[in-house]
Amino acid sequence: MVTGGWVMSDEASAHYFSIIDQLIEGHQWLEKNLGVKPVSGWAVDPFGHSPTMAYLLKRSGITNMVIQRIHYSIKKHFSTKKTLEFFWRQNWDLGSSTDILCHMMPFYSYDVPHTCGPDPKICCQFDFKRLPGGRVSCPWRVPPELIQESNIEHRAWMLLDQYRKKSKLFRTKVLLVPLGDDFRYSDSSEWDQQYQNYQKLFDYMNSHPELHVKAQFGSLSDFFEALRKTANIEESSSPSFFPVLGGDFFTYADRDDHYWSGYFTSRPFYKRLDRVMESHLRSAEILYSLAQVHIQRNRKLEAFPSGEHYKLLTEARRNLGLFQHHDAITGTAKDWVAVDYGTRLFRSLMNLKKVIVDAVHLLILKDKSTYLYNPSAPFFSMDDVQKAQDALPQKTVIKVSGHPRSLVIYNPLEQERTSVVSIFINTPKTKVLNAAGKTVKAQISAVWDSATAMSPDTYQVSFLAHLPPLGFVVYELVEAETADFVKAEYTIFTRGRSNRVLSDGIFHVNELDNMGTDLTIENSYLKLWFSQTSGLLEQMKLKENGKNHNVRVDFAWYGTTSNRDKSGAYLFLPDGEAKPYVSDPPIVRVTRGEIFSEVVCYFSHVTHATRLYNVQGLEGQSPEVTNIVDIRGEFNREIVMRIKSDINTQNKFYSDLNGFQIQPRQTLSKLPLQANVYPMSTMAYIQDSSSRLTLHTAQALGIASLRSGQLEVFMDRRLMQDDNRGLGQGLQDNKITFNLFRLLLEKRIGVDEGEEKKSVSFPSLLSHVTSSFLNHPVISMGVMADIGVPPLLETLSLLQSSMPCDMHLVNLRTIQAKVGPSEEAALILHRKGFDCKFANKDLGLYCSTSQGKMQVHGLFNGFKVESLKSSTLSLMYSPSDAQNLSTINMSPMDVSTFRIKLR
Repeated sequence: MVTGGWVMSDEASAHYFSIIDQLIEGHQWLEKNLGVKPVSGWAVDPFGHSPTMAYLLKRSGITNMVIQRIHYSIKKHFSTKKTLEFFWRQNWDLGSSTDILCHMMPFYSYDVPHTCGPDPKICCQFDFKRLPGGRVSCPWRVPPELIQESNIEHRAWMLLDQYRKKSKLFRTKVLLVPLGDDFRYSDSSEWDQQYQNYQKLFDYMNSHPELHVKAQFGSLSDFFEALRKTANIEESSSPSFFPVLGGDFFTYADRDDHYWSGYFTSRPFYKRLDRVMESHLRSAEILYSLAQVHIQRNRKLEAFPSGEHYKLLTEARRNLGLFQHHDAITGTAKDWVAVDYGTRLFRSLMNLKKVIVDAVHLLILKDKSTYLYNPSAPFFSMDDVQKAQDALPQKTVIKVSGHPRSLVIYNPLEQERTSVVSIFINTPKTKVLNAAGKTVKAQISAVWDSATAMSPDTYQVSFLAHLPPLGFVVYELVEAETADFVKAEYTIFTRGRSNRVLSDGIFHVNELDNMGTDLTIENSYLKLWFSQTSGLLEQMKLKENGKNHNVRVDFAWYGTTSNRDKSGAYLFLPDGEAKPYVSDPPIVRVTRGEIFSEVVCYFSHVTHATRLYNVQGLEGQSPEVTNIVDIRGEFNREIVMRIKSDINTQNKFYSDLNGFQIQPRQTLSKLPLQANVYPMSTMAYIQDSSSRLTLHTAQALGIASLRSGQLEVFMDRRLMQDDNRGLGQGLQDNKITFNLFRLLLEKRIGVDEGEEKKSVSFPSLLSHVTSSFLNHPVISMGVMADIGVPPLLETLSLLQSSMPCDMHLVNLRTIQAKVGPSEEAALILHRKGFDCKFANKDLGLYCSTSQGKMQVHGLFNGFKVESLKSSTLSLMYSPSDAQNLSTINMSPMDVSTFRIKLR
């Protein structure tokens, strides 16, 4: 367990909470055990490193003296354990292969006043940027002194005293003292001030053997190398000297009840843009790498802009990497910096679309020699376009005429898939033809400009595309002579609004004032019931077992506390439990069609849609949920979507860590509400012995489960003030934000009681692939010209067959040579761990599992693997005896990188 700066064993944490519990229950324990009667009043926690405890003590009205005694008793109990350095082991690791040696700072902050020892007033005197006359000073009003002959002995002893006190918290005599902070070392004078003064102190200490110290500058590598050497730890040996911890450190606080759970959701518009950018970058990297092989084969393809596009890929990697650092993806940058991040992502996203279009153009041609590069007239137009860095993407309208227009659909996943493709077109009289020239079943739907107004000149055609793994299929759009197409039908509940539905007469629209009967939509897997009052989901039925589940969706608001410290970009400090979202009855529009049906609810701040695809396969097994959120007119409010179910969760739920693994979470009533909010990168779920309900997300957001059977996801937050964590402003640059989810209900089988107590959990195979579908959607590209188009391959798979269901092609990225791209690429693979306690038949998956084995020679279609050698994840090191591999062998949860050369 981790609390503040202390890392406790189970024994110590039990002792800790027993004290806290007795404090909350009554003050008799204090009088009996400490001989002190509690009085009212409060002073700051003198240790500065136990925010959870400080918060609870503050609630109990305990004085400073009593706090010190309690801290002393706890410290005495577990100080001999000295667990601030430990091995961090992943929950799924049955051995010690994932162990990472970690160091934890014991005091309030990582700035210089809080790193040399326990007394910040003294440590600040050794931050030489704060010398008198500078722009920053020590808040304790005792400035640093230049180190000179006259004071060096006294100053060295003073600093060494802090070092020794700090060292008592650790097991070895190797001590790390960071010497920096945010926005430091921005000019050469600071480098000189710190280096020259500290070097004098180190020289003095090292020249006096009686001090028993060796002090020096060093890197983190130097520190951990010395730590391992002192502890006599070898890389391959059992790490018995230090304790082993599992889990993670979420959700953390730096003091009092100031939990850093706000940034999980801050600026969700850019969190969504980041995920879109990730998917496009991966697709562009893979397509470019395979296009490069064709160019190496055929010198006539030199027109392909290899060098130019490689620069665009490199820039996109850097912009994405920049955005994923701790003040960008978190939403904790200043407004103008956030605009800069958004502009970089937006520019790179447009460039990645160029790379994708040009690579697909080359790959899909029957005769590669007909390839022509014309940057002013691209061969394809992408399915959507984003007009500005802060705007939602808009669908491209394809002009359909009597001449068939080719439409190329790309599957970026390594497994075969069947997906619904929706395209905007200019006429409802549109047929979709497959490669054999046969008409494909399609649904023509209206495009709505508002809740009750249809677009007069834009329509949507939706059809089912069966796509090979990492491959393309070409369809054609052509204008039909008659209007005998399959149209969607609409029912709109206007709720007493006076405005009539504006229809072009093409679609059947049934306009009603209120819902009088059950509102349902269904397919062969699910039946969904919706509220007659709000139009929101109320019930789900799994047709597999005929069981009905209460699954209710609603919305709620959080405010911010009336205390001096309020919610901001980092902190979530609510004014209590969430209050129900109250608005006028929404306009509800119901769409029914052969390809999909959906219910759309128009609230004041949210347009909420639940869509169910009427298809066999994975996309039919979970409804798609979208929210378009606009809280730009609100004041200190946060909006959440809450899902209430009848699943008996017993205050336990699960969320993912960075899309890689699942972490069990326990909602603790003894902690404040904001401490029970966790990050959700790709999914969160609740479960009992018979069912699991998973919320898949296409953007990172905050998640909580504050009641049994509930999940609530934070969608956006608008805050008018700074939370004093360095940003210096509130969050008032909200955008109209699109959030995308899938809600997967699954039946669990063969689960015993011990299953729920394990510290490890995995998604099902169906859940993994659902997440992949959501985060790597198909890419549609329309050929710009409708005549004079060179012959295209009707279908193309870049893989010989689907990879195993539990294997993910993370990337195929061309490695850089000294100048431009090289002939090698990085093949990065991830084998996912999955839960077998689910029905594994009729999942609609076109793949199987192979115990992590894959034959290299049968991997790519039309490409020969000339060499494949293992490497480190970073590609910086390869084993000196690396051999050409013919088989890839991976264990669950492994991520492996290989250098691959294709011909």
